[in-house]
Amino acid sequence: MTVCVAVRANDSMVFAADSASTLEARRPNGESIVVNVYRHGDKIFNLYKGLPIVAMTCGMGHIGDRAISSLAKDLRQRLVGGGKGWQVNPRHYTIEEVAQKAQKFLFDERYQQVAPPPAQPHLFEFWIGGYSSGSELHDVRKLTISNGACTLEQLGPEGNCGIRWGGQPEAITRLVKGFSPGLKEALIANGMSDPDATKIDGFAKTQFEVNLAQPSMPIQDAIDLAEFLVETTKGFFRFKLGADTVGGDTDVAVVTRHEGFKWIRRKHYYSPHLNPLETDHVGHSKGR
Repeated sequence: MTVCVAVRANDSMVFAADSASTLEARRPNGESIVVNVYRHGDKIFNLYKGLPIVAMTCGMGHIGDRAISSLAKDLRQRLVGGGKGWQVNPRHYTIEEVAQKAQKFLFDERYQQVAPPPAQPHLFEFWIGGYSSGSELHDVRKLTISNGACTLEQLGPEGNCGIRWGGQPEAITRLVKGFSPGLKEALIANGMSDPDATKIDGFAKTQFEVNLAQPSMPIQDAIDLAEFLVETTKGFFRFKLGADTVGGDTDVAVVTRHEGFKWIRRKHYYSPHLNPLETDHVGHSKGR
């Protein structure tokens, strides 16, 4: 599993994610168990170099035998030079168009061709965000594949500000919303009727939420908030009983209308000084 966070302010959008990648196996009774956790997965991508388009993933780390990080790069090749039906016009495109092409590639072409299908339950999310050409407002779309069903949704209207998160939601939901995401189910499990549990759940959502993201917050503060939420989740799962399924380095990218896509923090599996022709190396924000 993982944690992925999107912080949207008036002038920027920040995507941040951890690097844990969980290897699971199935018992004969169908129960899923964690057999290993790798700590160097890539979950944030620039889908078109030179354009303000960012993607982020959580859930399944593979489709078939291909890692999502590899498939994201295949998708980027399609968007840049894939010919008719795939290539994005860098002067005339929309985030919705990019998201639809991602759905066509990841679900129609890749997921539906996996045989046998992935064992259930399973969940895959692929977030696409950025600025459509000529637009002053950022946009975020989320592709979700859940047990074979695929949906593509817009996460709020264009220019919408606030925080969105995915993967392992427990820590951030407790911090921001003020209660566990399993509150309603716990109330029902302990004998409360569904209407009453729904009423209490709705009441809690309106009373205890803390607004951490402000539309006018500077870009660096949006970056710091995204990092804080990822690091908080990593610490939560480090000390929580069970497998440490959120961890590794935190990767962070920011998209703005004028500066486009910029890496803020990014791990590399190779040393920069041994690869001098690489130009996208970055240091950690605030000197870290």
